[in-house]
Amino acid sequence: MKKLLVVCLLFVSVFSNAQQTDYVDFLKCEALIRYNPDSSKVYGEGKYALKILKNVDSVFLDAKGFKFNMMLPYYWENNEFRYSHDGSKIWMIGDFKKDNSYDFWFEYQAIPKKAFYFVKRNDEAQIWTQGQGKYTSNWLPSIDDVNDKIEFDLYVTSDENFEVIANGELTDKQYFDSTITWYYNMQKPMSSYLVALAIGKYNKKTETSKSGIPLEYYYYPEDSLKVEPTYRYSKQMFDFLEEEIGFAYPWQNYKQVPVHDFLYAGMENTSCTIFSDAFIVDDIGFNDKSYVNVNAHELAHQWFGDLVTATSGEHHWLQEGFATYYALLAERDIFGDNHYYFKLYESAVDLGRQDLAGEGTSLLNTKSSSLTFYQRGAWVLHALRGLVGDDVFKKAVKVYLEKHQFATVETSDFIKEVERFYGKSLNTFVDVWIKQKVFPVDAAFGLLQNESTFINEYLMVDCQAKTSKCKEYLKYYVSEEAKVKVISQMPELVTSDTFKHGFKVRQAISQYVRQIPKKLKDEYETLLDDKSYITIENALYNLWTTFPEERAKYLSKTRNVVGFNDKNVRLLWIALNLNTPFYQADNKQGLFEELVSYTDERYNADLRMNAFNYLNLMNACNDTCKSNLQKAKFHHNWRMVKFAKDMLEKLENKQ
Repeated sequence: MKKLLVVCLLFVSVFSNAQQTDYVDFLKCEALIRYNPDSSKVYGEGKYALKILKNVDSVFLDAKGFKFNMMLPYYWENNEFRYSHDGSKIWMIGDFKKDNSYDFWFEYQAIPKKAFYFVKRNDEAQIWTQGQGKYTSNWLPSIDDVNDKIEFDLYVTSDENFEVIANGELTDKQYFDSTITWYYNMQKPMSSYLVALAIGKYNKKTETSKSGIPLEYYYYPEDSLKVEPTYRYSKQMFDFLEEEIGFAYPWQNYKQVPVHDFLYAGMENTSCTIFSDAFIVDDIGFNDKSYVNVNAHELAHQWFGDLVTATSGEHHWLQEGFATYYALLAERDIFGDNHYYFKLYESAVDLGRQDLAGEGTSLLNTKSSSLTFYQRGAWVLHALRGLVGDDVFKKAVKVYLEKHQFATVETSDFIKEVERFYGKSLNTFVDVWIKQKVFPVDAAFGLLQNESTFINEYLMVDCQAKTSKCKEYLKYYVSEEAKVKVISQMPELVTSDTFKHGFKVRQAISQYVRQIPKKLKDEYETLLDDKSYITIENALYNLWTTFPEERAKYLSKTRNVVGFNDKNVRLLWIALNLNTPFYQADNKQGLFEELVSYTDERYNADLRMNAFNYLNLMNACNDTCKSNLQKAKFHHNWRMVKFAKDMLEKLENKQ
């Protein structure tokens, strides 16, 4: 045992001075996964294949908190073999020779602290993974270092009533009594953080891209009417990005799976994007909060992040900046140039404000904000394309992907390709747009003004000085975005004619005209009929507040409107009903109990937080509400945890 410990310590020292990837290349993992939701345990059997690049007598896999039941080498002749687990890594110790290949197999169990989540949705089990960072090694022995890419084939045994979705192609299903084992095959390697599983009650719709790639859209069985609006433009965006990037989609198929209480908007797992079910919308919800941008962003990552992966956080923008930029291009193909330029304008404003607050950083700073990695990264590509031209830019991107596919990259790898086709140095560009701390906001605005008449028109509008021209802006040639700007700065300029404009203008009226003039009452009431849950929510509250004598009418008109998955309109409606003493159309005790029930852990975090907020505003957080707040402190989503702790502290201070 003492000798074994010395060997392990020796090679911890070796690998602290050099990446393990210098010594070994893990090629393939075949893992059989089972799970027990009652104990939150994962049971696995894994077979790993590796090739030795330099003579070494110890290699490892990351495995946090595992219990290994058995480990055996495959086909090792005359070779002493041992293994040791130090709590975070499983060490394989033996005489590993350069250019030789080795296989080994082990059996394990784990109770994942991260990455593998057992959740309840409407009292039914659902399981999903989130490996970004260095988290997959909480449930599957793997490599936290993104630079070692492995082919992962997952075989998952689950309850026969559940659908199992994973990376790659489903090649087989084997039935055993009340379980099914699903066999998924990945043909190409990927970084460990991109391994994915989603297990639950799902149906599926399938399309085929222009290039023949199967596109699979998963949805909850009760949401069949929401499939089209949720996944709207998916095929169009897929076809557009394949053509625009100039490099064929690199995986066998592409799946998208909504899950309950996801940690983020979406995650670009290789061939299997997982996204928050908050983006499941009907036709009305699509107008307010569509999945389009997240959809395009995670799809673009299949090339930028999954196919080519940044070597470290210093080059993180090569993933997020590229995905943000190509998502904008996909949206431009759908919604037009004005949408594209307005999104760039908004991000330039945000980046400028970040600098004014003293929070700007270089794009190569590992501690940069998401705003920097995503939006500044996208701006780099927009500005670079404008400088070198479409032809050079697209050639460089294609060669960059071809040369570094299934490998890892640094910023210089991309810049070198652009310089090669451009024929000139880009040192000055890199210094200004990538390396310096301050975002070149003046240069960005200059580009926008040179390229977009729409942006010039928008910038011309400034009603904070209360100029007489602002009335003209609402009447004549300016865009809806400019009219929204006018309304936000001078809501008193809204007239009955302003209501005749489009969706964005009417939503702005509901947002900024809170005290409604009597002369606009009839027009304002029409906002309750708009195809927008945000507009309806705002209008209902403002009408209820301004015209108390007609509260019953407004409640009756909106009684069947639910809103998004967080039931935004329904919760407001209940709160207003409970605070309308003479409106007797409903059982108020029943409504109060309904509101309290939405704080229960079987509902999504956004709905729960909304319900908690309304109960707090009404000073009505009863024992059930407080109990559910206590449970929320142990939720897997940090936003829910912080919210619960903050509200409990406020409730204690009120006592």
